[in-house]
Amino acid sequence: MTGGGIKRLFAAGTLAAALTLTLTPQAAHAAPVPAPPAPDAISMGSARDVIAAPGTLDTLSRFFARDGALAAADAAPRIEGDVVAVYTLAPEFVAARPGARPVPIARQEFLAATVVAADGRRASVWTADTPAGRQVVNIADGDDEARYAASGASLSSGGIVFREPQINAWFVQSGDRVLPLNADAKRVVGAGGTSVSAYHDRVHRAYADKLPGSGYDAKGLAGGFGPNDTGSGTARPADDPFGVGPTALAGVGLLGVAGVGGVLVTVRRRRG
Repeated sequence: MTGGGIKRLFAAGTLAAALTLTLTPQAAHAAPVPAPPAPDAISMGSARDVIAAPGTLDTLSRFFARDGALAAADAAPRIEGDVVAVYTLAPEFVAARPGARPVPIARQEFLAATVVAADGRRASVWTADTPAGRQVVNIADGDDEARYAASGASLSSGGIVFREPQINAWFVQSGDRVLPLNADAKRVVGAGGTSVSAYHDRVHRAYADKLPGSGYDAKGLAGGFGPNDTGSGTARPADDPFGVGPTALAGVGLLGVAGVGGVLVTVRRRRG
């Protein structure tokens, strides 16, 4: 082999080594984040059946009539679209230390569907598994859950749409990227989104010391609904980043929480 050939091989090997040194940390940093379990068909069907039940529709009629805009008898609520899984920022992801085994960025909190009244107003009906079986646990004004699920799917087929309830932000996780779905999300990750790692760094700094079992929680500063709450509509202070149990409503940007026939009613601020 000529001297020129040896030099060319040496240069190629040096370049390959340089690329390895440059790319390896990034590849290691971008370890895949596992997806949370998807709901099965039985759960989705059960959620739809519970929402379509006569008792639920009667409650929804009174929900739409609560402000006097129309009579309950004229509300004629109907389900529109599919049941969607609602995912929320996972405490395990927030608590994870840099370099730890990757965990899902979000966990399933509810199965929800949009219901529309005769006058066009919309409500999102949340269902969850309880000791008594699947039940309606909340009726929320608007259709955020289905709307953001659709927006996320249009940006990333198979992505995980989730909310960061502390700031009413909605995102979709697409591989190693976290993309914003509303104005609140854009304010913290920018219009182009951010990496999963950078997103983790932010939420870890913001919330890791406020999780259940933390000193913050021990002082009684954590709100939401504890395991002994009855769902009567009386909430503890809503400043807890992570409420306990399937009916936690802490930090979702509420104007108020009231009861309609023993079901929680959430009236949400519209912030984009």
